[in-house]
This record gives sequence, C-alpha cells and structure tokens, in this order.
Amino acid sequence: MALPSPNLDDRRFQQLVDEAKRYVQQRAPEWTDHNVSDPGVTLIETFAYLVDQLLYRLNRVPDKNYLAFLDLLGIRLYPPSAAVAEVDFWLSAPQPDTVTLPAGTEVTTAAGETGAAVVFATTDDLRIVPSELTRLVTAPRTGEQTDRTGALAEGRDVPCFQAAPEPGDALLFGLPTAVPRCVVAVRLDSRVEGVGVDPRQPPLVWEAWDGGRWQRCETGSDSTGGLNRPGEVIVYVPAGHTASLVSGTRAGWLRCRVTEAEPGQPFYSESPTVREAAVFTVGGTTAVEHAERVTDVPLGVSEGVAGQSFRLGRPPVLLDGEPPVVEVSSPDGWQRWEVVEHFGRSGPADRHVRVDATTGEFAFPPVLREADGTLRPCGAVPAKGARIRVARYRTGGGPAGNVSRGAVSVLRSSVPYVARVVNREAARGGVAGETVDNAKLRAPETLRMQERAVTAEDYEIIARQAAPSVRRVRCLPDRDAGAGAVRVLVVPDAVADEGGRLCFEQLIPSDQVLARITAALDERRLIGTRLLVEPPFYQGVTVVARLSAPAADADRVRDAALDALHRHLDPLRGGPDGTGRPFGRPVQYGEVFGVLQRAVGEAVVEEIRLFAADPVTGRRGAPVDRIDVGAGALVFSYQHQVVVTAREPEVRG
Repeated sequence: MALPSPNLDDRRFQQLVDEAKRYVQQRAPEWTDHNVSDPGVTLIETFAYLVDQLLYRLNRVPDKNYLAFLDLLGIRLYPPSAAVAEVDFWLSAPQPDTVTLPAGTEVTTAAGETGAAVVFATTDDLRIVPSELTRLVTAPRTGEQTDRTGALAEGRDVPCFQAAPEPGDALLFGLPTAVPRCVVAVRLDSRVEGVGVDPRQPPLVWEAWDGGRWQRCETGSDSTGGLNRPGEVIVYVPAGHTASLVSGTRAGWLRCRVTEAEPGQPFYSESPTVREAAVFTVGGTTAVEHAERVTDVPLGVSEGVAGQSFRLGRPPVLLDGEPPVVEVSSPDGWQRWEVVEHFGRSGPADRHVRVDATTGEFAFPPVLREADGTLRPCGAVPAKGARIRVARYRTGGGPAGNVSRGAVSVLRSSVPYVARVVNREAARGGVAGETVDNAKLRAPETLRMQERAVTAEDYEIIARQAAPSVRRVRCLPDRDAGAGAVRVLVVPDAVADEGGRLCFEQLIPSDQVLARITAALDERRLIGTRLLVEPPFYQGVTVVARLSAPAADADRVRDAALDALHRHLDPLRGGPDGTGRPFGRPVQYGEVFGVLQRAVGEAVVEEIRLFAADPVTGRRGAPVDRIDVGAGALVFSYQHQVVVTAREPEVRG
C-alpha cells in the first residue's frame, strides 16, 4: 500500500473562527457580542479566511515535492500527437500537364454550428501526373502475352481473357509514365458482355507494378459491372507505382486480373471484350495531418555558457513525426544541432540539444562537476553572441483531428484545377497531451520497469508509451512459437462512421504504428525473447433477429436494436465497462437476447440466430447458440439483420 501522506494542518475555516472567539473570551471578557453583525467578528472571519487559504497552500507542499522528485527522475509530460488521414484531391477535369500541390496545402472540415472547422495540412508535395492509354496487352495465366494495341486502334473487339477465363488471366494497361499516388479513371466500351458473373461482385482485382511485384490497388466506383458494360473504373494507384519494362515496352503498368471465386460467387463462363479503352488521371491522394508547420522561429542569443535554455512562444512541439530542426549561427552560416533524448552519451564536441515538447523549452548541454573537482562538458556550447533559431517544427495535434470519413471536404484556399477534396477513411492518431495526474500514475511504473520488458504488463505499458494513439494493447504468450515467445496485440483507436458503425479496416493498426511499437519493445525485451507485434484476430459476428412491435414503432425499434448490437459487440467501446469487449469472451444466445430486450423495451424479441462470419470474405457459418473465440481474439459486428413484424396493439378493458 502507499505510504500515508500527513495533513500538515487539518483546521478549517469554522474551526479557526471558533478558536478566535474562545481566545477573545479569555483576553477580553467585556466583549460579549459575538454575532456575525459585530464588526469585530467580521474581522475575525476575514483573518480566518486568509489563514484557511494559507493552510490549503501548506498542504500542497507534498504535491510540489512529488513533482520535484518526478523532475529529478526525468519524468516529462508526453506531448500531443497529430491525427493523420489520406485525402483525395479531385481535378475539375483531366489536365494535359502535371498539377503540383505543395506540402502544407490546407484542407478543413465543414464548419458546424457547435464548433470551428478542423484544419489539416498536406505533409508532402503531390504531383498529379496526366496519363493516357499507350498499350493494351492480354496476359492469359498459361500462355504468352499479346499486344492488342493495334487491334484496339482498328476498332476490333479484343477479348480481355481466355475464351474460358481462368484465375490468373489479366488485361494490362500501359501508361506513358508512372502515376504514383494518382487517381485514374479507366473508361471501357464493350459490345459483348462477360457471361456468368454478378456485376455487383465480379471476381476481379486491379493491381499496379512497383518494379518488383504487382501491388493491389483500391478501387472506387465501377460502372462497368466487372467489364460487363460500357463504363468507368476508378483506380487509386499506390505510391510505389514505377515505370518498368513489361511485354517489351517500358511504361507505367496497371492490370485487371481474374481471381478465384469465393464460395457462392458466380464466375465468368465467357470472356468479356473491349472495343474502346481510355485512361486518364482525375485526381491524386496524399496524407494530411492535423498539425501546423512553423518555420524560422528565433529563440534568442547565446551567452556562451553551459546549460542555457530557451522557450518557444507557441508550444507544444509535436514529436510523432519529423523532429524539430534547431540551428545556431556561425561564421560559416547556420549549423544544425541534433535533438537528442538526453545528454548521457554526448561528448564535449557534440552539437546536441534537448527539447521539452510540452513546454517548448530547448535546453543546451550542461557541465558536470566530477568527484575530483574537474568539470566535464556534456556537449558543445553555442558561442557567445550566436543567434539560435528553430528552423522548422510542428505544433497542434490533439483528439479534435480524429474526424470521421468524408468530414474533410473543404479546400481552405483555392487550388488551380482542383474541384473538391474528401477523405475516404477516418482520420486517426490524434491524442491530447499528458496531464500531470497521469504522469504521477506513470512514474511508479517507470521506476518498476527500469526500461525493461519482463512481464506482460511491462510489454503493454511500453507499447502504449511508444504509440499513444492505440486504444487497446494485450500481451500474451505465443504458444505456437514455443517458450520465450510473446505476442503483443494492438487495437488502434477509430472514429465510428455516422450511426456509430465501425468498419473492419478501421481496426487494423497502420504499419508505422506497428513498427514504432516493435522498435520500442525490441530495445527493452530480454535476450532470447521472440517478439511478434500484430493486430488481434477479429471474429465477425452476425446476429439475425426477428422482433414484433406496433407498426408505428417498427423503425424506432429496428434502429434501437441495431444500435444496441453494435454497441455491445464494439471492440473499442463495448463490453460491461464501456472500454471494449474483453479479449476471448464468447458470444452467447442469452446474452444477446438480454441486450436486445433491454434496448427495445416493450417490443418482443421473437427469434435470434447467431452466425460466425469472416469480415474479409463475408462468408458465414451455420447458426449456433454460442460463438467461442481464442484468448487473443475480439468479436466484431458484421452485417446484423433485424426484422420487425407488426403486431396488433393490446386492447385493455
């Protein structure tokens, strides 16, 4: 248990007043009017109030000492982090020349009635490169590639695949150059439809060549119905797209490939054909962050002594991306000084500086006095009279940047040829700066761990410190990999879409977050411990329910039932305490029945069926009364179905 903290003086206002009155009775017995209307009593109460405030401040001394101890231990408040999202910039029309959007281009959410717009800025330059179709090549799974460009120019029907298509058949589109991070439209006109497929779910995938392999592309609207009719396919080309030599021609290559059909998915019985084809660029995609880049901020002038510190006027300093750039003037120009975590490894000539990200304070190396009286410099000292500046740093961040998909929709300033912007996925990663109270709780954990990961709790704490944006972390032994292997399961924070629905893709942490956690744990794990950092296994759960309610309440009951199911099975905010559904907890019939019945009130839950579902493929199993999951798995709502039948209102006599 924690050591008890003494109350240095526990007297309160009324006790002080009563003591003063008793003292008056002893020293001045002729003063008999002790009512609040007496001027003397008013003075007593005034002084009692002032003494009460002094006692309050006196009792704050232990807190002040505690914070001083934290400072001696090197405990610093964590700064906020900035939310990040991918934003599509759509052109007003295809352009003949490259359209460049410089880094720092600002986009915002629409200003609402309750708050101001949230501002984001692009992190890199975006080049929207024009494109066109220069080559069309068919590549059957078995056989040689055939250039169909000439046949297409003559207006002949070109079969996209073999006469009887097979998985692996592909249709290749050659562009004059690579179009990384661009959005291209592939326009096709066909006279013969591909027979057999479902236009809403064709067994096709679009890919881009990155110089070493075919990388899968996301696709938007597809009005061709799987190459079944004239229309356009919107393809989001990944950043790795590279011009390469394929089929004897150097170009930027895209392809449409036939995939294996899923169970129950119709497949091609005949190949679709193409008579006309065109490719053109309609936009580009780049990352934006809820942060502002500030440049060329003067800090002050060096006095030429060790241990100097300077403070920014606009803290905090974000450290979740590129570090701030500190420069010191010299006869040869501006010299860059490296930002380090501490001066423990700094030599006398090292140009190092330390930053307190929360307060915006930049500290230069001190000088330490050794036991023999000699002085040891912990780094170089800026020359006297040298000017110091922060050439570049990022500020802002916080949870306000975690906006839902489609929320970023406004260009803050007009950009030539750009008509609109939109974020296809929610922005995430924004975290508020750490509070002092949380730092007090973190300090004992830091002292106990001593920067070493030994227990499962150590792994979880270090993972959260390395990536504050994650919502949940769970460390388990990896029994499949043998003794000494651990799995760290990471669940990112996510912003639900309108209606509180989470998409499966939102629950997968980014590669950057996984790499950051892996690097932090790898430095602190015990020798011989094997480490695996990954998202948990998500078991999709589909609830099919039939309810009965008065016809006038049908819509309300259906919405309430769906909301209750999504909320109860939510891996982030569900569960009994609202912190997320527990890992490994099964889903049972009775549990779901109770959730629905409480949510719908007087409506009657007639029937419930539970199905285990794969959120990736959409496949569902047989109906069961209980869905069991592994110790490292979380359940996830997948396409619940609620039917409300009308019933006659009860007639009461």
